[in-house]
Amino acid sequence: MKTLFYYVALCTILLLQSCSSSELVENWKNPDIDVFVAEKVLVLAMTNDVKNRKMFEKRLVDQLKDKGVNAVNSDDFFNPEFTSRPRTEGELDDLEREMLAEGFDAILVSKIVGAEDKVTLVQSYRNWDRTFNGFEDDYYSSQGLYIEDEKMEKYTVYHAESALYCICPTKEREVIWKGSIDVTEPDSDRKAIKDYINMLVWALEEQDLLIITPEL
Repeated sequence: MKTLFYYVALCTILLLQSCSSSELVENWKNPDIDVFVAEKVLVLAMTNDVKNRKMFEKRLVDQLKDKGVNAVNSDDFFNPEFTSRPRTEGELDDLEREMLAEGFDAILVSKIVGAEDKVTLVQSYRNWDRTFNGFEDDYYSSQGLYIEDEKMEKYTVYHAESALYCICPTKEREVIWKGSIDVTEPDSDRKAIKDYINMLVWALEEQDLLIITPEL
């Protein structure tokens, strides 16, 4: 039965890729979690491109809300100066406590990285095997993305990674899911973002994370 499931999942991915420029190239789900539903999830994109970050977060929040998920974009939670400088681990501890107080129990982080060719793209996979224990660890290690040089803005191949974290103060490991998606030769930034989000939402829904499809 499991073999059949993976075969069907593979066929579905191939079908999606035939009509989209996006490709799910890495996918990991915490084996201890079968279904995860969040009361309130923060959607956070980490990139120095403010315009595309806002576009990405808004589109993803809108799609999650359409699926019945209580999602909030980062601009509605962070103050305008939060990303203006690197934050300390202590400050991120305070942020997580503030998120808990505001009713958040999950955060969906997307790190958008561009690459000109496959050689550069391979380099971005070096940190894939690194395990982050939670949102704080991931955010702290990735803050440089907010201040990357402008030369990272325009590419024909986009690589981005997303991770879903539970804000669970009683658990040592908060990682629920992480995935890596490539978007190849998009016609525009808007098209790249659209294709990436479509694949991201599909991957979450297929694995019963955030989006739960009622059984017929």
